[in-house]
Amino acid sequence: MSSAAGTPPEGGGDRPWQSYHTAYTNAKAGMEGVDREKVQKVIYEMSKGSKYFENEQRKETLTKQKIEHLRAQCATLTDNDISHFQKVAEKKMLELEASRDLSKIWLHTDMDAFYAAVETLNDPSLKGKPLAVGSMSMIATASYEARKFGVRAAMPGFIGCKLCPGLVFVRPNFERYTHYSELTRKVFQRYDPNFIATSLDEAYLNITNVCIERGITGEEVATELRAAIHQETGLTCSAGVAPNRMIAKVCSDINKPNGQFILPNDREAVLTFVSTLPIRKIGGIGKVTEQMLCQVLGISTCQEMLQKAAFLCALFSECSADFFLSVGLGLGGTETPEQRQRKSISCERTFAATNDSSLLFEKLANLTENLTDDLQKEGLKGKTLTLKLKTADFEVRTRAVTARGYINSKEDILIYATKLLKAEMPLSLRLMGKWQDNGPISVTTKDGYLVPDAGTGASTYQQDFFVHDESIFISEQRNLVNYSNEAVLNDPVISDGLGGAKLDDVTPSAKVMNTEKLDNLGQLTSHEATASRSKPGQQLWIDGYICSICRFELPPGFEEERQEHSDFHLAESLQQEETTDSKRPISNERYLYFDMPSQINCFLLPFQVTS
Repeated sequence: MSSAAGTPPEGGGDRPWQSYHTAYTNAKAGMEGVDREKVQKVIYEMSKGSKYFENEQRKETLTKQKIEHLRAQCATLTDNDISHFQKVAEKKMLELEASRDLSKIWLHTDMDAFYAAVETLNDPSLKGKPLAVGSMSMIATASYEARKFGVRAAMPGFIGCKLCPGLVFVRPNFERYTHYSELTRKVFQRYDPNFIATSLDEAYLNITNVCIERGITGEEVATELRAAIHQETGLTCSAGVAPNRMIAKVCSDINKPNGQFILPNDREAVLTFVSTLPIRKIGGIGKVTEQMLCQVLGISTCQEMLQKAAFLCALFSECSADFFLSVGLGLGGTETPEQRQRKSISCERTFAATNDSSLLFEKLANLTENLTDDLQKEGLKGKTLTLKLKTADFEVRTRAVTARGYINSKEDILIYATKLLKAEMPLSLRLMGKWQDNGPISVTTKDGYLVPDAGTGASTYQQDFFVHDESIFISEQRNLVNYSNEAVLNDPVISDGLGGAKLDDVTPSAKVMNTEKLDNLGQLTSHEATASRSKPGQQLWIDGYICSICRFELPPGFEEERQEHSDFHLAESLQQEETTDSKRPISNERYLYFDMPSQINCFLLPFQVTS
C-alpha cells in the first residue's frame, strides 16, 4: 500500500521542517491561504535544539514505528482475508445505516475568536489589529487578522511574533470571558434548556422541539439565535445545523466568522456533504490518526473510509472500525446525553524549569492551598492524592497515595503531597499538579452516583477551575467548562494518538498499561466503554476533545497535554486497583475522590466527588 501523496520525506531531506513532528495545520477558521510550509519552517527553526523539540522527535520516532507496523500488517492480508473483512464491513455498514436518525435537528454554536473578540469589545482601539491573547510563552487565542499570518492558539508567542511582527499581545481575563459566556448561555436556554456546553464559547443545542412548536426551520432558529447573542453580548458567533452533533460541529466552522451553514435532514444530502470532507475536519481525528490513515491506507476523505472499509475492519479494533465507518456514513449522536456528575477536582502550574528544592516545595504549598480552597468551597473531601510532575526533559511522572480517611484541609493534604515530592528529589521540574479523588470508581447504580455540579444551564463556576496565575495562559480551545453539563456525548470517539499514553513519556511504573488501547494507533472505544474508571484502556475523548472520565477538555491539537492527561488517569486507575478500602461507609457529607491530577500544561482539572 503506497503512502499518501505529499507525505514528508524520511528524515526531512533538505527540507527538515517538513518532518512530521513539526507538522503544522492551517485547518482552523481564518487560516485559509496561509503558507503552510513557511509557517512550518519558522516553527522548526525556532524550536530545534530545545527540550521540547527533542521530545517531539522521540514521539515522531514512535509514530513512524506504528505506521510501519500497520503497513506490515496490511501487507500480510491475503485476498481471502480482504474478502472476509469486506463482508464484515458490509454487515457493519448495514447495521450502522439502520441506526440513522433524521428526526432530530442539532445546532452547534461557536463564538468567533472568543477571547480576542471580548478584548476588542473591551478596548475598541484593538479592532482590526492582529491580536493575540496570551504572552510570549503561549498564545491562548488569535484574532482573525493574526490568523492570516499563521498565528494560532497554542503557539508560543515568540513564534507568533516571528510570523507577524506587528502582533499585539493582551493578557487574558477569564472573569471577563466567563461573564460573556454566561450571557450566551442565557440565550441558549431559550432554545434548549438542556443545551450541552462544551467550553466557554461552544455549545450544542437540540432545537427539534423549538422548530416543531414554533413552526420554523433550523435556519431561522440559527439566524435568530445568532442575532440574540449579538444583541446580548455585542459579540458574533457562527452556527451549524445538521441531523446530528458530529456534523453540526463541522457545519459551524464552514462560514466562520459570523456565519452559518445548514445541512438538511436528508440522507442523500448528508452523504454528499461528507463525501469530500477531509477526515481532519471530524472531531476526534487528529494529526496522528490522519497520518496513519493517509500513509497506510491512502485515506484522506470521509468517503474513502467506506471505500477502504475492509482494511479498516482488518487493521483496527471493532470499536475503531465502527467509528471510522460511522464517519464515512455521516452518523453522529442525536440524543441528548444523560447528565453525568463531576467526580474530581484538581489544579496545576507550569513554570520555568528549576531544581531549587525550596522553590519546588513553595509551589507545592501554593498548589495545596488552591486545591484546598476549591474543595472547601464545594464542601468536598477526598481520599487519594495524586501528584503529577513534568521534568525539565519533559518526562512525566505521576505518584499517588491513599489516606486512611477523607480529608480536605491544607495541612493534611500538604503532609501527603510533601512525602510524594520528597521521594522524587532531587529533580528539575517545569510543571507540578495535584488531583484529589475518593478511591476506586466503577459504574454505579442510580443510588451510587457521585454528587453532581449545578444543573444544566445553571450558573457556571469556571472561575473556580482556572489557574489564576497571570503567567499561565489557557488556550481558547482548552477552556474549562462548568461541569454541570457533564454528559457523555453519545458519539463514538477516537483516541487518535493525541489522547493515548505515549510510551516515550510515561514512567516505568506506568508502562504496564494496556498499550493496545492507548498506543496512538487510532484505537477507538464506544461510549459504552466508559463504564469503569478502573480500566486504563477505556479513556475516551468525546467529540475528540472531552475526556469521558473527568470531562476535562483538550482538543486534538494538544497532543502532549492529552498524553499527560491520559497518564494521570492511568496512574489513578493503577492506584485504584491497589486500594482495598473501597467499601468504607460514606456519610451524608459530600466527599471527593481525592486525586490531584497533575496539570495539563496550565489548567485545573476537575476533582472527583462522591456523596
